[in-house]
Amino acid sequence: MNTPKFSNLFPEKKSLIGMIHVQALPGTPQNHLSVSEIVAQAVKEAKVLAASGMQAIMLENMHDVPYLNRVVGPEIISALTRICSEVRAVSELPMGLQILAGANQAALSVAQAAELQFIRAEGFVFGHMADEGLLQSDAGELLRFRKQIDANQIQIFTDIKKKHSSHAMTSDVSLEDTVEAAEFFLSDGVIITGTHTGKPVKQEELRSVYTAAHLPVLVGSGVTQTGLPQIIDLADAFIVGSYFKVDGNWKNEPDSQRIEALVQARQDLV
Repeated sequence: MNTPKFSNLFPEKKSLIGMIHVQALPGTPQNHLSVSEIVAQAVKEAKVLAASGMQAIMLENMHDVPYLNRVVGPEIISALTRICSEVRAVSELPMGLQILAGANQAALSVAQAAELQFIRAEGFVFGHMADEGLLQSDAGELLRFRKQIDANQIQIFTDIKKKHSSHAMTSDVSLEDTVEAAEFFLSDGVIITGTHTGKPVKQEELRSVYTAAHLPVLVGSGVTQTGLPQIIDLADAFIVGSYFKVDGNWKNEPDSQRIEALVQARQDLV
């Protein structure tokens, strides 16, 4: 269900949110670029996304594998603040951030400093076992922190039963009940994913969530040109990362032809 707050952020219905997978940051195992070089690559990708017709942009430290659990160092926060600020300077599109894994307070801090409008938060309600270990729910701490830093204008979109995770502990809690909990804990929108990066959501699950939700629903993985028609009416926005990269691989640079094809597919449907 769309909300006035969500519509103000995404004035175009069924918006496509293009991912920038920021290159490996200082101190992480795969880092080989200076911060200036990382900035240049992120700015380049942002310009491609904007020119190709994306409705919004989100940045993520995807190359920082293996990810830390909840707490990242000052070197990551400072680098991302500069990167996000310089990307913000070249595009007026709605813009957000996710800091892996589950570093939601850090993401809010960067978003506040760089004037971004939203973050993607994992582990908001109901703890789960992720690649990085146990992620306990942080809704109470996160929303109190948002209030403390006067960042209530930044929307928090929350993954539920997210990809790359085991949910055995909450196997008796349905997706619909998880959405209800996220809504009760004041999430600004819920994100539904497939099992892994690039994997599509299950249409029957998405339909059930979209029918039950009283807050915006975003699809967070597996969005493609051919798959979009099947889910366009079952969500309010779509986060795209892998599909529009060269060869559909998230590690590669954006492929303008893939982006434009996906943008056209959306345009034909809305």
